[in-house]
Amino acid sequence: MEYEKLNKIILERLKENLPEHLSYHSVMHVKDVIDSVEKIAKSEKVNEEDLLLLKTAALFHDTGFLYGSKDHEEKSCEIAEEYLSDYGYSESQIKKIKGMIMATKIPQTPHNNLEQILADADLDYLGRDDFFVIGDKLFEELSMFGIVNSERDWNLLQEKFLESHHYFTTTAISSRNQKKQDNLNIIKTKLKNY
Repeated sequence: MEYEKLNKIILERLKENLPEHLSYHSVMHVKDVIDSVEKIAKSEKVNEEDLLLLKTAALFHDTGFLYGSKDHEEKSCEIAEEYLSDYGYSESQIKKIKGMIMATKIPQTPHNNLEQILADADLDYLGRDDFFVIGDKLFEELSMFGIVNSERDWNLLQEKFLESHHYFTTTAISSRNQKKQDNLNIIKTKLKNY
């Protein structure tokens, strides 16, 4: 598996071709998810091969945005399939990677440990200190698409999302749940003050 080669090619393609109005679904987000996948996978004692599959799935998980936001996970799977066999990935590895990519679709429904790791890595920021910084980028993007029209709409959406979201891996539950709850409490306070 030639992950390093692929990483350069895909990040370059995203850098050059992702629509500029995507302030959240950007190269920064992809790199962040790859980093989070590595941290969670190490903590979950994932073997080397599975770690490479996870990093590959993280690399491709939002490539579908090159063609728009609708059903981007399915499109990401198609793009992954176009590349992976040329870079030494077997059919069964490609199938696993596509399963992981689909596990990031909201609402998340991962079916195995690897899918749980990618799902948690994709939303790792919900339980981090940079939650509001990253959230602002998503707010900007969703405003652009007309999904939210005001900061209050946005906070209501975030409140609902955080209340329904849960992490799957032991690692994310123990390292992110408390901070996620703190972030939710801040949002609830903001909503009281409107």
